[in-house]
Amino acid sequence: MSRSKRAPMRKAISIGSLLQQVIDDQGMNDRLSRYQAWLVWDQIVGEQIARRARPLRFREGILEVRVDNPVWMQQLQMLKPKILQKLNDRLPNARIEDIYLRRGKHAPRTVAEPSPAAPPAWRQQELSSHDREQVENSLRELNDPELKEELRRLFSLQKRLENARQHNPDES
Repeated sequence: MSRSKRAPMRKAISIGSLLQQVIDDQGMNDRLSRYQAWLVWDQIVGEQIARRARPLRFREGILEVRVDNPVWMQQLQMLKPKILQKLNDRLPNARIEDIYLRRGKHAPRTVAEPSPAAPPAWRQQELSSHDREQVENSLRELNDPELKEELRRLFSLQKRLENARQHNPDES
């Protein structure tokens, strides 16, 4: 629709509303509901089981779960009705009919924890006065102090990385 024929928007639409509209239009609500099982799995089964069993795929109403140990697989077989009930209570639109347990190693869960590793050496380097002058010259035209500070930080990091690559190409 051309811009001249379109009625003006009274209020901007939130990105969440826009995404929900696209999902509805594409008929993806059911799939999205089912795949939320990955998001709630740890809370439903608990940390101990979550370390041993992870959702793998969803096919025709059946959630396939990979279990890394036969003993845990037997335990989960007994807990399956309870887990299924909890999943369907938490995700009523998902309509999970069954859980299929499959033996095998699974990828470890990723937890957003800070890495204990030290920052790379290039981040700790000091900039030369010439480098600092170049950074400041590139920011001279900016009036917004907040933007200027963020760009100063970014340009300084870039200079440090460039310097490290010039001196030690294998370490950067």
